Amino acid sequence: MKYAIVGTGGRHQMYREAVAETHAENNELVALCDVNQHRLALSASQVPDPGGNGIATYLAADFEKMIAEQQPDTVIITTPDYLHDKYIVEALRAGRNVMTEKPMTIDIGRLKAILDAQRETGKSITVTFNYRYSPARTQLKDLLMSGVIGEITAVDFRWYLDRVHGADYFRRWHRYKDRSGGLLVHKSTHHFDLLNWWVGSTPRSVSATGKRDFYTPEMAVKLGLEGHGPRCHDCPVAHKCDFRMDLAGDEALNALYLQAEDDDGYIRDKCVFAEDITIEDTMQVQAQYASGTSLNYTLVAYSPWEGLEVKFHGTKGELTHKHIEVHGVFAGGNRERSEHENFTTELHLAGGLPEKLKVWEGTGSHGGADPIMLGYIFDPASMEPDRYGRASDHVAGAWSILTGIAANQSIAEGGKRICIDQMLAAAGIELGGDVR
Repeated sequence: MKYAIVGTGGRHQMYREAVAETHAENNELVALCDVNQHRLALSASQVPDPGGNGIATYLAADFEKMIAEQQPDTVIITTPDYLHDKYIVEALRAGRNVMTEKPMTIDIGRLKAILDAQRETGKSITVTFNYRYSPARTQLKDLLMSGVIGEITAVDFRWYLDRVHGADYFRRWHRYKDRSGGLLVHKSTHHFDLLNWWVGSTPRSVSATGKRDFYTPEMAVKLGLEGHGPRCHDCPVAHKCDFRMDLAGDEALNALYLQAEDDDGYIRDKCVFAEDITIEDTMQVQAQYASGTSLNYTLVAYSPWEGLEVKFHGTKGELTHKHIEVHGVFAGGNRERSEHENFTTELHLAGGLPEKLKVWEGTGSHGGADPIMLGYIFDPASMEPDRYGRASDHVAGAWSILTGIAANQSIAEGGKRICIDQMLAAAGIELGGDVR
């Protein structure tokens, strides 16, 4: 299989290495594409033994030319979220299959364009939801599929971003809602996809609240950061800011971003307390599913630790899972990863005592998820049949963002409950299929 990648920022590396190195026997990386010539050259230089004159590179304006000349079977899209639809639609209409980073897109209009193009061309879209492949989260799916807690009636789900990872969404393009859909789309698409998959259903109505409580100009004053600059690199108060990002002091960030600024003007280290930020940092969502399951969901982006807590309430008992990924966050760079007891899963059936379960484990990034997912994508013949239905297509990709899109509408309308079927009908979208 021949692949081309559009978008050579931080997220593309996993796919480039999978195609060109880990699973190179049956796959070929034929081209790279980006708006930034510096990043293109940097990525091309890291492709091992490309042969000939090296890997082909194309500027974004030559995307169609790249497809015509290199004839990839699949285009992998790792651009900023607001550009996903452009490249998905162009690739589909050029007769190519598509693999895209989450979220598939960020709003209802872009979603319609993608679904129309997929229906008209019949080509496939794969959305890479690696969280499904984490052994610990697959174990939850296994338990829920077994019916051990009976009918799933309600779910409480809380996700915590710390003041390093969480802050990072407020210093780059993600901080503008018209580019990322806000965290309820960009980040929570992972979480809502997990919920759809875990409960085997799709959301029908959503209400939400959201606000920016922490990453504000007022908080900068409270933290003694008056007079801060628009970015960290030359900020006059950077020496006393715990949120400073030192691009010059990090070899990889320096090469990927600071040295690339002259090409396209992209600034990677904008101030997290800037006035012009348009996304929320504190969000709560309530949703009702077609199955009758109800959801309470919370996301905060300034927690002292990072991880998740989820509790499934069932007619026979409860299933609870907690993952402490990082704790003890101070001074911007101190992220002490929890090495022991960081995953816990507890089953508590009615009439019995709580039982701590041995959590399924894996090795590799994202809790062992990435190697498994990449194996199923790029070398499926070597993998066991997937009884959990972890692969995600355009239907799963759509349902994963619809909760966040509806939540954004609810926030804009003062917490009004949004009926997703009505939202889809108003947009002229027919979306069949449930998430397994």
